[in-house]
Amino acid sequence: MAKSVRLRDIAERVGVSTVTVSKALSGQKGMSDNLREKINSLASEMGYVPSVSRKADSSKKSYTIGVIIADKFMSEFSSYYNKLHQQASQLAMERGCFTMLEVISDKAQDNKQLPRLITDKKVEGIMVIGRLDEAYLNEIKAQSSIPMVYLDFCNHSGEEDAVISDSYNGSYCMTNYLFDKGHKKIAFVGTVMASGTITDRYFGYRKSLLEHGVEYRQDWVIDDRDSGNGAIDSSRFFKLPEDMPTAFVCNCDLTASVLIKKLLDKGYKVPDDISVVGYDNFVYPGMCDIKITTYGVDTYEMGRNAVLNLIRKISKERYRQGIMILEGHLIEGESVKAI
Repeated sequence: MAKSVRLRDIAERVGVSTVTVSKALSGQKGMSDNLREKINSLASEMGYVPSVSRKADSSKKSYTIGVIIADKFMSEFSSYYNKLHQQASQLAMERGCFTMLEVISDKAQDNKQLPRLITDKKVEGIMVIGRLDEAYLNEIKAQSSIPMVYLDFCNHSGEEDAVISDSYNGSYCMTNYLFDKGHKKIAFVGTVMASGTITDRYFGYRKSLLEHGVEYRQDWVIDDRDSGNGAIDSSRFFKLPEDMPTAFVCNCDLTASVLIKKLLDKGYKVPDDISVVGYDNFVYPGMCDIKITTYGVDTYEMGRNAVLNLIRKISKERYRQGIMILEGHLIEGESVKAI
């Protein structure tokens, strides 16, 4: 029997992502007519059979899954969330399901305006990637019984299904790593309470300080973003203290890369003068010239669990209810020096 053609096979031939191929074959917008025609022609030439058809052959129902993301996470440098979306979409497609994306504005959240994907009854389940306003999510629950799973955040309400990385222990691990390298003057970079993940990483940092008998200093907790819209801004934030630490724990690699540039502009060398660690192992290409020592997040496994749980929730099968926390691992780069 000839090997079935996958979306990935077509994507590799054309030189685009599997998400682009899926959109072209399903008639979605977001590409030129020439590219759409090229993808469809190649799919026909290669003998591609839609995954829905393959699932139908095996008597397994396919679903249309909605993905909603706040527009603040879709900015130029928010590639981490784009990556989560692409991986989740690919994993859904591999299981015979189709995904549709809707970006939610702040205005829609303030006005409690439900996603069109839900009001128009276009999807059978919703995956929320990145934190949305809790009151807005509660409104969706109140007006719709649609199954939902959160990815990369949770509200700890006790009535939600979510998949998140282990932010608290991850930051604790990274701070311990700096202590192991001889550092005792360690600062934290991240606007506390701007998001649940940043707050969790802050408390992981604080736990490490307590266990090492190091006094907490408020001037060594440095804001990196607007607490309202979440925008990282090096001109408004990243205010370096007068008494400089020897190392910084950053709440994400994007923040770490912005901090490293700021330190270089001030005449400090990383890691010769100051060490920096990040979190998530994802930096926008060209943002940083050195490899950041960081805490690797398994976004693929996070997406896989979120997709599987949502499919099972839609089909009313047994699934792992509640909040699933996935551990990561330390990745050594070039941004830390032992002292």
